[in-house]
Amino acid sequence: MNKILYQDVLPGGCHWSLQIRGGQLLRLVDVEGGANLGMLLYNPYALLERINVPDTLKCQHTFRLGQGHCIYSDMGRVFCSIVEDTAGWHDAVCGVASRELVERRWGKLNYQAARNGMRRNGLDGLLVELAKHGLGRKDLAANLNLFSKVVADESGALRYVEGASKAGSHVDLRFEMDTLVVMTAAPHPLDPAQEYPARPVRYEIREAPPLSDRDVCRDSRPENQRGFANNRLYQLSLGGVR
Repeated sequence: MNKILYQDVLPGGCHWSLQIRGGQLLRLVDVEGGANLGMLLYNPYALLERINVPDTLKCQHTFRLGQGHCIYSDMGRVFCSIVEDTAGWHDAVCGVASRELVERRWGKLNYQAARNGMRRNGLDGLLVELAKHGLGRKDLAANLNLFSKVVADESGALRYVEGASKAGSHVDLRFEMDTLVVMTAAPHPLDPAQEYPARPVRYEIREAPPLSDRDVCRDSRPENQRGFANNRLYQLSLGGVR
């Protein structure tokens, strides 16, 4: 594994955004276990291009995401690939918790009352980060929930699996193009915890190893090979801009 270029910890409930370059790897670590990291992805040069979770699931014939899967934009390009994953399951269907949901489930604690112990929600966290880049509510898309496992029963009802992600679990995202990454560490909307679950996530930026002739993500499905071909064509069209 290449050396860490930058690292920090996103406290539980908090939010952040940053641009990752194509050819870099973002390692996310569940520090204490039971974390949830809501994530959105955008093309920083053309912000109308953004993550498309339905197409990501459909083209790879899966309900949950893990090692070997790619994360797609709505232009059929691959933002990033999951090249390593010790958590084993990441939710892509449940969205984020709203302010009303958090207050109903865990009670209201605002900044004036609790300072950094306030009970944040994922929706407002994403909107705050989007505003930093000139985006707003209309630019929201379906998000990923990394480190969260959700299963469906025979009737189709969804259930959050407590304790699925252990302390130290990590997921490595290899970015195939420059990407604006928007994150919130607020609780998953289905988390049944009695106390507000504020779990930190560490993030590390590294240089990714070059693609090999046989890449587990690119070659796992013909659809992914087409996605990578779309990326190559896009990079050619950018000229000097990656």
